[in-house]
Amino acid sequence: MNRRKAMLHAGTALAIGLMALAGAATAAAAHEIHDVKRVLLLSIDGLHEQDLARCMAGNTCPNLAVLSHSGVTYTEARTPGLSDSFPGLAALVTGGSPKSAGLFYDVSYDRTLFAPTDTTCSGKRGWNVVFDETTGIDAQNGGALIHLDGGGAFNPQAIPHALIDGVCSPVYPHNYIKTNTVFEVIKEHMRDAHTAWADKHAWGYDWLNGPSGHGVDDLARTEINSIDPATQTDYTDVYTHTEKFDNYHVQAILNQIDGKDSTGTKNAPVPTLFGANFQTLSVAQKSPVAKGGGYLDASFTPGPNVANAIAYADDAIGRIVAELKQRNLYSTTVIIVTAKHGQSPTDHTKLVKNGDTLTQLLEANNYLDPNGHFGQNATQSGNLNDGTGLAGTGMVQTDDVGLIWLRDQSQRDAVIATLEANLGCNAPGICADGPGAYLLYGPQLVARFGNPAQGRTPDIVVQPNPGVIYTSSKKKDEEHGGNAPDDSHLGLLVSFPGIRHARTIAKPVLTTQVAPTILRALDLKPEWLHSVAEEGTHALPGLAIED
Repeated sequence: MNRRKAMLHAGTALAIGLMALAGAATAAAAHEIHDVKRVLLLSIDGLHEQDLARCMAGNTCPNLAVLSHSGVTYTEARTPGLSDSFPGLAALVTGGSPKSAGLFYDVSYDRTLFAPTDTTCSGKRGWNVVFDETTGIDAQNGGALIHLDGGGAFNPQAIPHALIDGVCSPVYPHNYIKTNTVFEVIKEHMRDAHTAWADKHAWGYDWLNGPSGHGVDDLARTEINSIDPATQTDYTDVYTHTEKFDNYHVQAILNQIDGKDSTGTKNAPVPTLFGANFQTLSVAQKSPVAKGGGYLDASFTPGPNVANAIAYADDAIGRIVAELKQRNLYSTTVIIVTAKHGQSPTDHTKLVKNGDTLTQLLEANNYLDPNGHFGQNATQSGNLNDGTGLAGTGMVQTDDVGLIWLRDQSQRDAVIATLEANLGCNAPGICADGPGAYLLYGPQLVARFGNPAQGRTPDIVVQPNPGVIYTSSKKKDEEHGGNAPDDSHLGLLVSFPGIRHARTIAKPVLTTQVAPTILRALDLKPEWLHSVAEEGTHALPGLAIED
């Protein structure tokens, strides 16, 4: 055998050997996740990857650390383009970005919809859709939010209308989402499956049910902006008060593990897919640094509020895991810990609050009516979702991002020119002149978020410099909604007792990959999710259930 043939032979043998080793590893991994009966999904809003890494290294989140010992930790998980709560949660439960799910923000705009009062769909099209705390009937006519369950029904003044097959029909949140959810897929394809979820708004999160309207059997009706009778304030005033609200969610999960519904008053099957959102960390991050909120430096050293909030979340997880073990359910439960979104800026030195200069610039140039006189800002009572807002106005939604739905789409190029002429941070500039800032519009926006001509997608997305929040409020030093690094880089941990070799994966992943991972764990087909099929979303790597 000549030298070249010998080298080829040796290379082939090496390749075969490596393939054999890979096959053995795959075969071993195939036994890691099996006999899964349920999945528990926990969203700790604001949980950055750096928070998770720091607390586990410092032994300040021992329960999360224990989960990681039989889990896979992803260090490069990110949201798919926007980080508000709606697109953030939609990513986790649909496998899709705003392009397919159609959710850009809990307060957004749709050019095809009619006002709630327009029951014949004969007036102007274009409605400022508000699916938040005012979606519950307590808020009707601007009423006080006096019930934890939002009043027990939808606020009819919050529900727009659409022409569907020639019929003027109400558009509830579950009609508004454009794709199905994991809850629907599980109920459709698993016999006797039961599903549950608890979130921060009692009625705005009805979209989790998906287009069927029935995806979640036990959707806990908890409203974070409701008035706590004990304090006469809502649950967002201080993070320690938010703990009380999050404890409702912890108790709901404990009840469900114990074979009850979320209220603990009725017998119910232990859910096949269940979980909750926690807000304590998010509130602690937003609170001003001067009052103990946020972070102490660019290295994510937590301030006292954030440190305590992470400890609270870890303790809550410990209580849930202990109950699973007590009921002999832990060994058959996959636990996924992540977040809808992060928070920005964690480095307080980057914080810029010049007021809402973006909206002011648009109004000053007559692209929008002045003084916020558009959509649900233009109600007769001054309260959102009282049914008297203006239709056909366009709108702008700002936090640490700007989403612009133009009143007149033919003005887009003129608006772009105005924005580009005012990118600096000095008034009337929009503070989008740094390397992390951009204006997204035209073909690039269509490719990423869909076509504005179809009604739902903003005409322009403004990502300002990281650290910019379009507000002058002194109540918050951090926000979310955009695509700044601190908004989008999240903690993500998948844990299952069968995973005997803990590992960390630094490969970039998106939070959209959680949804197909949930279905694979339950031996269901990810492509049954419409967004997964449309966007080609894969399950998370490094697990036996990987595509």
